[in-house]
Amino acid sequence: MQESTASLKERIREASQEASSRIRDAIREATTGLIDREQLAELMILGAVAQEHLLVIGPPGTAKSAVVRRVAQSLGGQYFEYLLGRFTEPSELFGPVNLTKLREGTVETDIAGMLPEAEIAFLDEVFLGSTAILNTLLGVLNERQFKRGHTRIKCPLRICVGAANGLPEDEGLAAFADRFLLHVFVEAVPDARLEDLLEGGWQVNHRTVVPKADLGSLDILNRAVPLVDMAEVRSDLAQAIRQLRESNVLLSDRRIVKAQQLIAAATVLAGRQVATRADLWPLVYVIPTAAGQRNAREVLRDLLAQARHPLLQAVVEEAVQQPLARIARLAETADSLLANADSDDFQKSAEALLREIDANFVKTGLPAELEERREQLIAALESD
Repeated sequence: MQESTASLKERIREASQEASSRIRDAIREATTGLIDREQLAELMILGAVAQEHLLVIGPPGTAKSAVVRRVAQSLGGQYFEYLLGRFTEPSELFGPVNLTKLREGTVETDIAGMLPEAEIAFLDEVFLGSTAILNTLLGVLNERQFKRGHTRIKCPLRICVGAANGLPEDEGLAAFADRFLLHVFVEAVPDARLEDLLEGGWQVNHRTVVPKADLGSLDILNRAVPLVDMAEVRSDLAQAIRQLRESNVLLSDRRIVKAQQLIAAATVLAGRQVATRADLWPLVYVIPTAAGQRNAREVLRDLLAQARHPLLQAVVEEAVQQPLARIARLAETADSLLANADSDDFQKSAEALLREIDANFVKTGLPAELEERREQLIAALESD
């Protein structure tokens, strides 16, 4: 029996690594041309693997819907998107009542092409929904069940992304917002990257997203989540919660327990089966407010110092804002530049990368992953 279990875990591990590779390609495809939005795309993947939902808070015009739509296109599957308003009717999201059935005395909903059939969903201005809409949404989000009249169906939803300009102050709406385990706050692209924004925006407008993965990849990874060994990291997670409480950053028991699902998902996406301190970073995004997340980065600085991820690079960098979290991205960028050393912009890009490496690490403490690549970049520049 033990050999059979070990064999099963090995097969899942191998399948997970292949799925992770496809997912990485999907993230790259979806975010090409979208400046500073890799974080949002990567959080979508983390949430989908953990089967937890994501709330995006930010001003209008910050490409929230574009990122979600492009990630959905790159993954395939049934996608549903809707902009809610004060007068949005439940039928606009869940489908109209079937009139034929109604004449027979049965209240059934025609859900064809609507939210209950969606595998990935995006609801913009989600807090503008009526009480009737939000109450029905709770069932879809929490239980993956749609119940209305005589209609009872299981929803195939992997992740729902909700978006709004700000967090609600109303207690009822705040309770609904709490059902989104992941919270991320986005801002407009800074002045220093406006040229990149213009160039990237031109690409996005003239480029079609090509599917690079499928929902089967997410499902493979999701099945591996319950197999993750959390024992090694559980005491560190408990200590992190204590430190947050001491700093008046409070999380409900439900959010604390569910944070383990995200940590396990991060572990699986990293190609491992045992969670370590390197996987604690999703805790930052479980904190529901921007101020709380900023505070957490300082309070948990030492605990998160080892955070890094080979696949979800941007989101880890933003979560911990420490040098070790940048290693994977710097190494990948170096490899890409070295593979195209004859390109016109190699010198400029290589010099910029070397400056970033030297700004983050002293030469005597340079990680092994970067030391050789740094020497190769210098050699390539000197040979020009």
